[in-house]
Amino acid sequence: MNYFKSAIAYTAFFISFFSVAQSYVGHSIDNYSGIHGVIDNPSNIVDSRFKTDVNLASASTFIGSDYYAIDFGNIFNEDIDIEDNSKISPSDSNNFFSNAEVVGPSFMFNLNDTNSVGIVTRLRGFANINNINGSLFESLNEEFENAEDFSFDSSNLVSTYHVWAEIGFAYGRVLYNKEDHFLKGGITLKLLQGAGISYFNSPGFSGNYDASAQTITTNGSINYGNIDDINNDEDFNFDNLQTGFGADLGVTYEWRKGNDTDNKGFNKYVLKLGLAITDIGSITYKNIKQYSFDLNNQTESTIGYNDTEAFLDENYTSVETTKKLKINLPTALRLSADYHVDKSIYVSVLGAFSMVKNNTEYANKINNAVTLSPRIETKWFSFYSPVSFRQYDDFAWGAGLRLGPLTVGSGSILSNVLSKESKTTDIYLGLKVPIYQSKKTK
Repeated sequence: MNYFKSAIAYTAFFISFFSVAQSYVGHSIDNYSGIHGVIDNPSNIVDSRFKTDVNLASASTFIGSDYYAIDFGNIFNEDIDIEDNSKISPSDSNNFFSNAEVVGPSFMFNLNDTNSVGIVTRLRGFANINNINGSLFESLNEEFENAEDFSFDSSNLVSTYHVWAEIGFAYGRVLYNKEDHFLKGGITLKLLQGAGISYFNSPGFSGNYDASAQTITTNGSINYGNIDDINNDEDFNFDNLQTGFGADLGVTYEWRKGNDTDNKGFNKYVLKLGLAITDIGSITYKNIKQYSFDLNNQTESTIGYNDTEAFLDENYTSVETTKKLKINLPTALRLSADYHVDKSIYVSVLGAFSMVKNNTEYANKINNAVTLSPRIETKWFSFYSPVSFRQYDDFAWGAGLRLGPLTVGSGSILSNVLSKESKTTDIYLGLKVPIYQSKKTK
């Protein structure tokens, strides 16, 4: 495997594997989002607008980079070349990222007026490559053709690709309900099944390229590792699962006017505030095969270079070890505020912030984002148009709708169509069986 091109390869893997489709942008705040609202904040499972919500299948994917800014207007051209349809912005620390998930058969239902439970099944994949020198990546990607002199410092280069399945057991309870104030909390305990991990990092990795001599001088080291039953030419698989545990925690406060505590069919709040921490936990892999390359004080020719793996093997000394390794989940802090403007009109602000630092080894992370999303919401129909300000100076504008059991949308489709320099794109699709709470006549 080409170590430095692997972020692009795994991104392509996720898109092809989850061929239907941050997740469900604009939809998860909907009071009729059901299971998808529970994924963002487990307290949403209780006092919902459903008697029961059954998710049949849904999928979401998110992909981006601060290295490539792509013109998605040509995405359906069979002859598309990512290099020809993108603006390249090399920096001292570029980043590539993608995540994808399939939510399988899942359900939630009310035990009584104050307690609700549910089960959520998901298949998830994350790919992150953080802090890679853009000039180095560009030269490796182009096999040093027409490369000019450059120096690089990728001391904090880390990359992690992880695929796992999970089954979550969710519980929510009304904690306080008096006059104009309402508070509920929830927790999802998750059993994790890891399908595979691949990673590389580069302690102290730095150097420079001499274009006239076509040589690269390096210092530091590179560590590359993967699960031992996955060779370099195979996709992740589920033949030898590794077990882990995780959890989501959340609370929701509502300020209500004229609180009708007996009527579960109406949204009673003027303002709703949510706080959650998601993806607490890890999976431990017992047999990780790691290759450590010593790059200190060496100058090597790049003439004839066409593969990073072969270049490392031919020019540098490596040590192979087998180790036990804990891979942390992409822990995130999620904040939300939803204002009921009038009748079926709502405006929300959502913030999703990674609790994993960019240079953390053996972990994935989400992209930080703040999203403003106006919506029209009724029992059978909702329409959203989220506007997001995403990490790495990216702006995204999307649209989505829920029509009874069907949900489809994207947090970036409008900006992808209008802009020739999009840094991120996402899409989601879902099908469910909603059974609503009955409404009393007011």
